[in-house]
Amino acid sequence: MRCSLHSNVTAYVALTLLVSMLTPSLAMAKSATEIVTLSDKQMRGDSSYTVATMNIIRPDWTRSMSMKSWTKGQDLSLVLVTAPAKDKGSASLKRQKEMWNWIPSIERVIKIAPSMLSQSWMGSDFTNDDLINQSSIVVDYDHQLIEEQVIDGDNSYVIDAIAKPDAPVVWSKIRLWVSTESYLQRKVEFYDEFDDLVNTMETFDVKQMGGRLIATRMIMLPADKPGNKTEMLTHEAQFDFDIGDDFFSQSQMKALRD
Repeated sequence: MRCSLHSNVTAYVALTLLVSMLTPSLAMAKSATEIVTLSDKQMRGDSSYTVATMNIIRPDWTRSMSMKSWTKGQDLSLVLVTAPAKDKGSASLKRQKEMWNWIPSIERVIKIAPSMLSQSWMGSDFTNDDLINQSSIVVDYDHQLIEEQVIDGDNSYVIDAIAKPDAPVVWSKIRLWVSTESYLQRKVEFYDEFDDLVNTMETFDVKQMGGRLIATRMIMLPADKPGNKTEMLTHEAQFDFDIGDDFFSQSQMKALRD
């Protein structure tokens, strides 16, 4: 009897030890918020500069724009259109909670009201919030880890981000697929206040650029407009360089050229 009890205890201890070796401890496991924070950091760093082409694709036509963009932290961003000629010099600026568009053809700065954040940016399927405001997925949302799935061959965390009460955001829920290896966002679904899917963003062609892995092709697909999509192709990227806050100003927005 004692021998049987001893062997049972020994087997239990061995099994417990094996499980502890195979299963990460709660202290080591990352929370949903930590994963989202790492993902946000991976995508833009402390500062970023990108050169990209945006292709707006419709069933009957396609329009392309070249652009450059700069960010610093979560509060400063500037986007400059460099082509085609009729849009060249158009720019969008964010400083903290305020945003503006510069339209060179009429030489006017137009302030973007919070009610305009869900509107299309330059006729694309990206919103003003997506490209200019970049609402903080870290600060303005609560996060819940749902499961893991494979997206484009990349094992990914599936996380629901639910907008906090009174948060100044466009989307009431965002579902993210975040790579377990690179922490890049491989897919994102955007939902309105009725929990209806509005847009889906998918990312492809992960490459080393600017000293880090980035997805160099993004596609935004509106849920209710079959045949419509906007593709963003990144050609050049730099991260974590020194740039002053004064670069992100209305005077700089109006003065920027190629």
